[in-house]
Amino acid sequence: MRKPRRRARRLPLSQAVGLGLLQGPAELLPISSSGHLVLVPALLGWSYVELDDELRKSFEVALHAGTALALLIALRGEVAEVVRSLDARRLARHALELVPPGAAAMLFERPIERRLGSPRGVALAQVVGGVALAGADCSEAVRPHSDARTRDALAIGLAQACALAPGVSRNGATLTAARLLRFERPAANRLSRHAALPIILAAAGLKGYRLWRRGLPRSLAAPFAAGAAASFGSTLVSSGRLVPLVDGARSYLPFAAYRVTLGALALTRAPTAPR
Repeated sequence: MRKPRRRARRLPLSQAVGLGLLQGPAELLPISSSGHLVLVPALLGWSYVELDDELRKSFEVALHAGTALALLIALRGEVAEVVRSLDARRLARHALELVPPGAAAMLFERPIERRLGSPRGVALAQVVGGVALAGADCSEAVRPHSDARTRDALAIGLAQACALAPGVSRNGATLTAARLLRFERPAANRLSRHAALPIILAAAGLKGYRLWRRGLPRSLAAPFAAGAAASFGSTLVSSGRLVPLVDGARSYLPFAAYRVTLGALALTRAPTAPR
């Protein structure tokens, strides 16, 4: 009988920084940052893919923490505007955006990661998500951001829950939902950002607490810190260009085409072993 493959417990600093630099732009675009953290190392043959499963998840938490902090700084004006405008109706809307993904994460996060987190599973999610985004973007764009209603928040919340599957993309799923609801692209992007940021912060906080409780091998402290710093920096630098780029996009087809291309490439070249 074959012995199970021994998992690595070291992460090269160069790979940690490279993934951190990738995290920022991938989080800001509808192309799935979590999917890229699976597919890029698999396609490049990086030793990151051999990292112990729990340690790899912890590293992803570090990257998301860097992204979340950078987004709070980069979008501070927009965040302050949302906070100032909160009333009972808006609070109810935001709750509906948060409850479905929160409940789905508590109930199904681990089974989803085990069954759908392989490189081939993530590649397939990229293709399906890209096709769905392209199809939804054909919807008529007639609704402004101010037209958002409770049922729209519920649809966006359900879309965020679907994004628990690696490679689906939280940004891509919420943009797909918003465009199916016929929101204009700038409005769709605002709705997507406003829904995603609390989830990113909550997930980073909760998983960061779990990591603190579990502890981190001393040999991984430097790579984790370097990855988080690179994620923070890449998000902060790229947000000034990428947020306006997506807001002003005349079509989401380029993002959809990129996703389908990356997914198709990974389906032909990525290993079939589970994450």
